[in-house]
Amino acid sequence: MQGLEKKVVNKKGQLTIFVIVAIVIVALGVLVYNFFPEIKTTLGFAVNNPGSFMQECMDEELGNSVKMISSQGGSLDPVHYYLYLDEKIGYLCYTNEDYLTCVVQQPLLKQHIENEIKNAIKNKEDSCFAELRNSFQGQGYSVDLKEGNTSVELLPKRVVVTFNRQLTLTKEDSETYEKLDVVLNNNLYELMSVANSIINMEVQFGDSETTVYMNYYHNLKVEKLKQGDGTKVYILTNRDTGNKFQFATRSKVFPAGI
Repeated sequence: MQGLEKKVVNKKGQLTIFVIVAIVIVALGVLVYNFFPEIKTTLGFAVNNPGSFMQECMDEELGNSVKMISSQGGSLDPVHYYLYLDEKIGYLCYTNEDYLTCVVQQPLLKQHIENEIKNAIKNKEDSCFAELRNSFQGQGYSVDLKEGNTSVELLPKRVVVTFNRQLTLTKEDSETYEKLDVVLNNNLYELMSVANSIINMEVQFGDSETTVYMNYYHNLKVEKLKQGDGTKVYILTNRDTGNKFQFATRSKVFPAGI
């Protein structure tokens, strides 16, 4: 009888321990879920990883810059634009002559957009590297950071920024990073490719058939909004992500009354 009581007590003790452990695990889960950014730094996920540090520091600025440039025809501050709903939408194909098809305004659109993004994030880049230096020095590291060039590349489903600055961190051991990458998930590459195709149609025929693109790309929405002066505002939207690219054209315009 005593042996049976002992077994019952042991089982109750094990059950109590199990319940306590389960509560602790759940509590930790809630803590991590609610306060993950702070915990992430405490555990060293970003602090001890320069790549993660730059990703976190640059992420918002890069996203905002890409969004602005995408809304303005691929330019940070468009010079030749159509004002639509208080937004400066850059012309990517234009003629001021009636009856004639338009002339491409940005022949190397991809390279132009990449350069515009690089210029847009320059100040934040310098600020983030200064913060990175201070952060690692505060942890007792010796920091050697060399200047280098920055490149931006539009790739399928993402924008990749590469900082070619050699970084050497020395404490007990020494680690050297030849470059650091920051990645933004975005469909700008795909939207820009469709924009280039539309521009080619505007150059050849003076107009485009938008349903062709939507029939082929089911997650793509193409809006062609005709304005009073013959300008067309194109808005390309990825239905899955909400990413947009908008631009203007003016091509093969017939005078009023004809």
